[in-house]
Amino acid sequence: MGYMKTAVLLAGLTALFLAAGYAMGGQAGLIVALLFAVGTNAFAYWNSDKMVLRMNNAQEVDARTAPELHGMVARLADNAGLPMPKVYVINEDQPNAFATGRDPAHAAVAATTGLLRRLNSDEIAGVMAHELAHIKNRDTLIMTIAATIAGAVSMLANFGMFFGGRGRGAGGIIAMLAMMILAPMAAMVVQMAISRGREFEADRVGAEICGQPMALAGALNKIQSFAQQISYQPAEANPATAHMFIINPLTLSSFRALFSTHPPTDRRIERLRGMAGTVGRTSHATRAGSGRPQPRHSPWAR
Repeated sequence: MGYMKTAVLLAGLTALFLAAGYAMGGQAGLIVALLFAVGTNAFAYWNSDKMVLRMNNAQEVDARTAPELHGMVARLADNAGLPMPKVYVINEDQPNAFATGRDPAHAAVAATTGLLRRLNSDEIAGVMAHELAHIKNRDTLIMTIAATIAGAVSMLANFGMFFGGRGRGAGGIIAMLAMMILAPMAAMVVQMAISRGREFEADRVGAEICGQPMALAGALNKIQSFAQQISYQPAEANPATAHMFIINPLTLSSFRALFSTHPPTDRRIERLRGMAGTVGRTSHATRAGSGRPQPRHSPWAR
């Protein structure tokens, strides 16, 4: 997704938030909404990474406590021309991963123990490369802002009756109820549009970073399969963070599937297969600058 299209969508989210504030409180509501939007985004800019990592009970690891994973991320970051991000592990059985941070100099990648056990080394490298692509493209900041504004729209709508319901006629109450229902849905649609385009681009850049599109495709297929069978409780408790993961970690009801922030996995795999002929399958050792081949199976496997 181009930066211009993303900027337009973010502007649309902000306009929706301001419109909801105006509809619920007139000019005073507009000013309050504007101040609230500025405040929440400033807070998210500086603290979103810490909040998300804390929500997922992520534990930081280093070259001593997780040498294989830490070394892999270091080599891939070097391939991508990025500073070394912090590395976290989440003690959850569902295989999944995400990246966070306001910029490449303040970034982190996190993987679940389920991902480290269930995928082989090439597949794990593909997943980590995908997350590094999000950092390289500065998606982590963009998605944080999108999620913050979308969440603020929903919160404003939920309090709509309290702030503006009194003193309105029947028509005003109906309009208020419509705003409470439609504004969050519109916010979800815009957030979905931003997220889906970013996932396709991160797949493409991630495949180039690791040099193995089919390894990333295989990882996506495995993660999707396990995600349908194994619940991920931190995301179920905080569904606003679901868009950050490489595969949607939520148990999808038909309604959730309709507003999924991730594109269909089979379409992502199809695009990666199309890259396989143009991105050479370089060995993990050569691509990562290592002097010896990497093991095919994850060292975390039981």
